[in-house]
Amino acid sequence: VQLVESGGGLVQPGGSVRLSCAASGVTFRWTTMSWYRQTPGKERDLVATIGTGSNTIYADSVKGRFTISRDNGKNTVYLEMNSLKPEDTGVYYCHARTSFNFYWGQGTQVTVSS
Repeated sequence: VQLVESGGGLVQPGGSVRLSCAASGVTFRWTTMSWYRQTPGKERDLVATIGTGSNTIYADSVKGRFTISRDNGKNTVYLEMNSLKPEDTGVYYCHARTSFNFYWGQGTQVTVSS
């Protein structure tokens, strides 16, 4: 199984960025996909989840600003991040959960700073 994230970088406060995670080695349409965020010295926290029926869950801190979506034809999950704040800074990890196992991507850095 391979999860490859892309789209991170440096963005100004109030700006937007879209993360992508391309999955291979799993039956994507049956896989629950999530994004987590980690900052130095802290655990990875759930940012957003999208289920196999495209039901979504968001952390309170990102509700109304972030949108998670999936394209089963492209085996890809996205995280659209708007109205970014400095506290959104961190390494964002893609997470895949099947009926039997779970997997992590390598992470992509998002830095929100002026």
